Amino acid sequence: MTKKETWSQRFESALHPAIARFNASISFDIELIEYDLTGSQAHAKMLAHTGIISPEEGEQLVAGLEQIRQEYRQRKFQPGVDAEDVHFAVERRLTEIVGDVGKKVHTARSRNDQVGTDTRLYLRDQIQQIKSELREFQGVLLDIAEKHVETLIPGYTHLQRAQPVSLAHHLLAYFQMAQRDWERLGDVSRRVNISPLGCGALAGTTFPIDRHYTAKLLNFDDIYANSLDGVSDRDFAIEFLCAASLIMVHLSRLAEEVILWSSEEFRFVTLKDSCATGSSIMPQKKNPDVPELVRGKTGRVFGHLQAMLVIMKGLPLAYNKDLQEDKEGLFDSVNTVKASLEAMTILLREGLEFRTQRLAEAVAEDFSNATDVADYLAARGVPFREAYNLVGKVVKTSIAAGKLLKDLKLEEWQQLHPAFAADIYEAISPRQVVAARNSHGGTGFVQVNKALIAARAEIAQ
Repeated sequence: MTKKETWSQRFESALHPAIARFNASISFDIELIEYDLTGSQAHAKMLAHTGIISPEEGEQLVAGLEQIRQEYRQRKFQPGVDAEDVHFAVERRLTEIVGDVGKKVHTARSRNDQVGTDTRLYLRDQIQQIKSELREFQGVLLDIAEKHVETLIPGYTHLQRAQPVSLAHHLLAYFQMAQRDWERLGDVSRRVNISPLGCGALAGTTFPIDRHYTAKLLNFDDIYANSLDGVSDRDFAIEFLCAASLIMVHLSRLAEEVILWSSEEFRFVTLKDSCATGSSIMPQKKNPDVPELVRGKTGRVFGHLQAMLVIMKGLPLAYNKDLQEDKEGLFDSVNTVKASLEAMTILLREGLEFRTQRLAEAVAEDFSNATDVADYLAARGVPFREAYNLVGKVVKTSIAAGKLLKDLKLEEWQQLHPAFAADIYEAISPRQVVAARNSHGGTGFVQVNKALIAARAEIAQ
């Protein structure tokens, strides 16, 4: 049997070893140790500040906790399952270091508000790291986009050729998705950065604590106004998982395009050896493992979001042991998002190369300029729907004849409608098709250059 160390004399015997292992969270909540130490130091300072313990005792506690931090960093403090969780492990080691004073660190505090504080400190830090990685990802997108303003790529709807666009414009779409992700994390961070410390187990405490004092020490923006809510709220974690899921959606969409672009059917990009693998049996293969893994890992983040929602949906107030299950999914989602952002950034920066000649050929070999023929007629007074139907007819006859629109002779154009003139060929050239779309936010080169300038200014702030 495990030793009975953590619970009160209410219990006659220790937990069954299997139940102790089942109940323990130390194997994963050790991730919170530095945040637990920081939170406990602030709590000890507050206890001394309010006179609940003496200044000397406060100093001893803070110093002892700092010693544990150094021991952990030097891998000298590595608690096992007998500690149950990181909070008890720290308190036990603190008592070994400073003696009975260490037993005072938990005065006016519960594990319920303690773990809530630790988790928020952890997530606040991780959000900032993810935001930095998003900025790096955006920067690489801009670097590539600036080189390819006038490189054309087929634009698709329904995965069918639609209209050619600037490759820079295409990449800037992902920049904007990442920008929303960056802003969304900022919104989440504001609700993460609220302190539950001092809420106690559920009802507050009889000690004359100063919750605003600890909040200030820990750089929280505010404190929870209701102790029940403070210890049981996991909205902030759910919001983060929502934001993380959307980051993975955006990475996965780009990953899917890279997978398509690298195939023999598309041949829009070449994968470099540093970011591709081979086949164990087919020597000619070069596999897009990085984007495939990103696409696959997206599902696990979605799963963690769903799991958190299911955990929370039926919990009565206030704290319940179910909430121990919030951490593994949260930690894994943080690590998955960070790893996926890093991998996709490396892939874009040094793992692929756009095949500009192939892209030029691609935009010249289809009917994606058909809308521009209709626009050409509409600009000359022909009602657009009438023009649309005329162009549909000429596309049909051209396909039957094995021709592209650029191959039609001027007489054929004029037989279709007398408004056509020799400038129709320039109007339907891929470059002009792109350049002409100069509405705000469009793919025209003038607009794309403006967008690049605005994007650079955005991430430079």
